Amino acid sequence: MSPESSASPAADAGTPGRLTGQQGRLHFQQQLQELETRALGGLDVVVEQLDRTLESLAHQDVELAQMVIADDDRVDGRYLEVHQGILSLLATQAPVAGDLRLVAALLHVIVHVERMGDQCVNIAKLIPLSGYEPPVREEVLQALLKMGAYARSEVLQCKAAFAARDVALAQDLIRQDREINRLNREIFRMALEIGDDPDTREWAMHMILVARAIERIGDNAVDVGEQVAFVATGLFPEFSDHPHPAGEETPKGA
Repeated sequence: MSPESSASPAADAGTPGRLTGQQGRLHFQQQLQELETRALGGLDVVVEQLDRTLESLAHQDVELAQMVIADDDRVDGRYLEVHQGILSLLATQAPVAGDLRLVAALLHVIVHVERMGDQCVNIAKLIPLSGYEPPVREEVLQALLKMGAYARSEVLQCKAAFAARDVALAQDLIRQDREINRLNREIFRMALEIGDDPDTREWAMHMILVARAIERIGDNAVDVGEQVAFVATGLFPEFSDHPHPAGEETPKGA
C-alpha cells in the first residue's frame, strides 16, 4: 500500500470544526478582527446613549429618558453578539498567546460596554422621579453636564487607545477621570447645602445618584484603558488614580 493510500482522511481534516494551517490562521485573524470591531463599536453605541441621556438631563426631558431606557436592548444585544462570537471562536480555533490576550481583553471590554449602557439607563430612570417640572438648581445641573462631557470624552478616548494599542493614550484617561471625581465631590457638597425645601432636596439627592452613575461610566472607560496595557504588554496594571486597591503590575498570561 502506498503512503498516499494509507493516509487517514481524518488526519487531513484535523479536528472537526477547525481549520488547520495557514488557511485556519488567516480565518481566525479575520474573525478576531471582526469581533474587535464589533466590541469597539459597542463604545460608539454607548456614546449615542450617553448623548441622549445628557440631553434628557439638561432639559429634564422625561420622554427622552424613556427612550434611553427602551434602547438599552441595543447595548445588551451587542454584548451577547460579541460574547457568543468569542466563545464560538475559542471552540473552533486554538489561539496563540498574543491572540489569547486580545480575546481575554475583548471579553472584558464588552462587559464594560454593557455596564456603561446600564449606567445610562440608571440616570434615565432617575430623571422622572422629580416630575416634569422639578426644582432644578442650575449650578448642580451644569456640574453634572460637565461631568458627562468628560465621561463622553473618556469613552471615545479608550476606544481610540484600544484600536491603536496606545498605552500612553490609555494612561491619559486618568487626567479626565480626576476631573470627574472632583466634580462628583463638588456636586455632593452642593446637594448637602442646597437648603430646606423638601422638593429641592429630593431633586438634589437624585442628582447625587446621577453623578455617581456618570463617575462609574468614567471608571469603566479607565478599565478599558487598562485592557490596552494588558494587550500591548502582557501586564495588567491598575492605573494610579483608579479607585481600586493599589497593587503592583502582575503578569497575566503570556
